[in-house]
Amino acid sequence: MQQVQVHNFSYGLINPVLGYAMSCLGAFLGLRCIVRARAYSGAGRVAWLSLAAVALGTTGIWLMHFIAMLGYTIPGQMMVYSVPVTLISMLLAVVVVGAGLFIVGYSDGGPLPVLAGGLIIGIGVATMHYVGMSAMRMPDVIRYNNGLVLVSVLIAIVAGTAALWAGLRVNGTWPTLGASLIMGVAVSGMHYTGMAAMHVYAQAAAGSRMTAMSGLSAEGFLLPLLLGVSVLTFLVTLLLALAPSEAEIREDTLLTERLRAVR
Repeated sequence: MQQVQVHNFSYGLINPVLGYAMSCLGAFLGLRCIVRARAYSGAGRVAWLSLAAVALGTTGIWLMHFIAMLGYTIPGQMMVYSVPVTLISMLLAVVVVGAGLFIVGYSDGGPLPVLAGGLIIGIGVATMHYVGMSAMRMPDVIRYNNGLVLVSVLIAIVAGTAALWAGLRVNGTWPTLGASLIMGVAVSGMHYTGMAAMHVYAQAAAGSRMTAMSGLSAEGFLLPLLLGVSVLTFLVTLLLALAPSEAEIREDTLLTERLRAVR
């Protein structure tokens, strides 16, 4: 089989820069949600950890992945995307991030829970990446470089562990922003390492398979879905802006406890 030439940056720097920006934004929102969660207990902590999982999983990871994928093209060929597989990849990102956050969110913050949660997030995010790539439908054969796949998984594990560590340690807007910029580099690096691991090979009678491919084009499916996730990101941003800060939450909790003691 002959290897097919592919383009990862068909629109120049638009896709990687926009994807990186969305990854940083999702990481920032997720970390700010984790800060709120630390100040709560019970249902409040569950709500904020769940919101952090949505922000990190959708905007910080999944949205970055598919914005970058919009820049991936094969000259002379049309690719379509499987709708169910794409949606599964998005749900997978949220679930694995949520699992790691809840492990750490209900622990003593020691290194073992952070490492365990980071391992779960990293393997899950890498799985999301390759599940998302499997959503592509094309009349070619895909093979992977196992070495680069392993590197991409290791990057994802490091990124997931760093996210949990930052969620427990980072306070304030500027430190959170700095941590988000670093996490954006890690997520983007994981994605493009995974893309570099993928090689496409032409096979005989490719033209006869074109009619058998089922799915939607990027313009017909991914762009509306990306728009929906962007709206969700805006709502999370608005909620964070209106919600009390961690210090205010702790002050309210302390005041409530004092009032109960007086009664």
